[in-house]
Amino acid sequence: MRVAAIDLGTVSSRLLTAEVDGGSIVRSAKRTEITDLGQGVDATGLLSDEAIDRVIGACASFVDEISAFEPDAVCCTLTSAARDAGNGRVLLSGLEGLGLRPQVIPGEVEARLTFYGVAHDFAGERIAVADSGGGSTEFAQGSFVPGEPLEVDGVVSLNIGCRRITDRFLAGRPPTGEQIDRAAAWAFERLSSYWRERPGRPERLVAVGGTVTTLVAMVYELAVYDPAFVHLHELTADEVDRCIERMRGRTAAQIAELRGIQPKRAPVMLGGALIIRELMRAGGYDSLTVSENSLLVGMAHTICEVLGGERPAIGWTPALS
Repeated sequence: MRVAAIDLGTVSSRLLTAEVDGGSIVRSAKRTEITDLGQGVDATGLLSDEAIDRVIGACASFVDEISAFEPDAVCCTLTSAARDAGNGRVLLSGLEGLGLRPQVIPGEVEARLTFYGVAHDFAGERIAVADSGGGSTEFAQGSFVPGEPLEVDGVVSLNIGCRRITDRFLAGRPPTGEQIDRAAAWAFERLSSYWRERPGRPERLVAVGGTVTTLVAMVYELAVYDPAFVHLHELTADEVDRCIERMRGRTAAQIAELRGIQPKRAPVMLGGALIIRELMRAGGYDSLTVSENSLLVGMAHTICEVLGGERPAIGWTPALS
């Protein structure tokens, strides 16, 4: 089957086109555009006209790519920023005008889709998966064995993400040490609540999202981003700390000059790194595994289940076009 999935997040808009055979993705291509849909949403509760235009422009390009790919089905989901915004209908109407069927999905569905996408690389192993995005962080724990029911628990979505923490605490140019400390304390308090309520954490923590993949690129100073190198790479707490220290005292423009960072991600990169550090500290993890797979891969598998007449493993059915 040939499928296409669009994920419109708080910071980035992403497209996956994939060929799936026998339950496995045999060929795929992914494209990411930093569109910053959530800029200002935490303060105003509204999507800005400029952010909507950026996302619509990216999706118009995605639709052209999808048309050339000729998939059997297309799915388009929106997450935290669209959940928070009071004028999300304006964006949805624009996406419908492109021929898409956009769905604003709950955080719990987002967490399940992400877990499903990640767990295919860890068949039979109980893992914890964290997806730290722009407006929220999703958690899920469980295991996946092909041919058996998906086991997922501890599914939670917390309103803590790199755009949200930046807008609330890191307004300084550059942020002061006091602002950074307040942001870290806020993140730790909220992330600790997740682990306190779920004793017996899995040995492996897998993290997805633009922040952790960029942290790997920073550690190795990748001049050109290499997803094959980043995928399944181990990232230690000490390495995250060193990345934070490199960004401390720098403006967003100066952070953008550091090797391994996409310039458009620079304004929220310090906030994202603080969340990852506090996530590991709260859970008692000295290292985590970084995955390039995420919601998009989970969506590709879910689309194929629907097309094949199966009941979706994550218990949620996407709207397809």
